[in-house]
Amino acid sequence: MKKKKLLLNDWLKGELRNKKFKKAFEAEDIRARLALLIAEKRQKMGVSQTELARRIHTKQQVVSDIETLRHPNITILTLDKIAKALHSHLNISFRPVK
Repeated sequence: MKKKKLLLNDWLKGELRNKKFKKAFEAEDIRARLALLIAEKRQKMGVSQTELARRIHTKQQVVSDIETLRHPNITILTLDKIAKALHSHLNISFRPVK
């Protein structure tokens, strides 16, 4: 008997029905989106991780950890430093839940 292929989106829809999984997923989703935004902005500007680290007075490994989700707790202050170092404004907002 041939196994039916399960697409990631289909699997995720099923898993998101579990409240505990959904809460954990949403927490990581925020971190992942932030990490991606930082890495993309840094790369578009042609700034290395080492240079960004210098600008925010930290080590290159910290920048790498932020961009690869290994940093356990990035603060708003750190996000603001990163935004300024990348000639951007940090904008945090609350929007209604869909």
